[in-house]
Amino acid sequence: MRLVFSFIIPVYNRPDEIDELLESITRQSSQDAEVIVVEDGSQVPCHDVVEKYADRLRVQYFLKPNSGPGESRNYGVERAQGDFVIILDSDVVLPEGYLEAVRAELFAGGEGSPASCEAFGGPDRAHESFTPIQKAINYGMTSFFTTGGIRGGDRKGKSGPQMDRFYPRSYNMGISREVYRRLGGFSKMRFGEDIDFSYRLVESGARCRLFPGAWVYHKRRSTFRQFFKQVHNSGIARINLGLRHPGTTKAVHCLPAVFTLGVAGCLLLALAFLQAIFLLPLLFYALMILVDSSLKNRSLRVGILSVAAAYIQLIGYGTGFLRCFYERRLLRRGEFEAFKHNFYK
Repeated sequence: MRLVFSFIIPVYNRPDEIDELLESITRQSSQDAEVIVVEDGSQVPCHDVVEKYADRLRVQYFLKPNSGPGESRNYGVERAQGDFVIILDSDVVLPEGYLEAVRAELFAGGEGSPASCEAFGGPDRAHESFTPIQKAINYGMTSFFTTGGIRGGDRKGKSGPQMDRFYPRSYNMGISREVYRRLGGFSKMRFGEDIDFSYRLVESGARCRLFPGAWVYHKRRSTFRQFFKQVHNSGIARINLGLRHPGTTKAVHCLPAVFTLGVAGCLLLALAFLQAIFLLPLLFYALMILVDSSLKNRSLRVGILSVAAAYIQLIGYGTGFLRCFYERRLLRRGEFEAFKHNFYK
């Protein structure tokens, strides 16, 4: 049988997540797909988990030294046989109609035929089974009132209500294997490597689209501490991406840094003058998040946690952005040199 799709899944110390993801792939009706799991030097391997699905999936497992997610994806694509590779993060779960939605977009003819679409990406959602913190983090990552407003665009990839153009992300990204190889795959960046890849896609002239129906459940992080680290690194990556791809850093990408400085200013003024009035902007923003998230999630608890998630996300991203601006723009340090103790060990 001809292989149309190859799922490429890098994993690092997350056997339980791989179990859920592989289980969800077994529920896809299409059988013209293979699964390639690349273990990126994990201390807690998932080999036994993968073996459970050997009789239900066309699955391959590879173990390699740790090198980061980008190079692990490249390792998997080198061994893929499908016409299209679908890159997934290990912390996603596919709904039953995922592959059918991808196929419908690719093979419907006209604009949606493979000849006119060489790369695509899909949205993400929170599942009802997610913990309240995971739902709050999901709100922070997708809401218009947070950096979720920077992350995408409408169906045709134009500027939309989310304030910037759509670029596929590695948690849910598909690309022609031929185009992937022509671009040389992902770079050695540890963070922001998926956006770097998407920029190179667009710069190469490849036709890229958002597939709204090809969405996934995305768990993201399960604690606020992990979440802060993730978004802080994303802020660092934004400066690095701007230097790699001049002109791609827009004013909207600076908003978390402006927000962070604004929060610091409000707190300093409140302390200096002992006037609570300076805290009103912060309270108003918190109230806005509380109401919006509570209504969308139908949970006051998630709404309260979303206030913390929103502040953590914006300040985490903002501090990473400012830190990297200082290291790269002012001190003129190199990308690898500036953060080798964090990223490139």
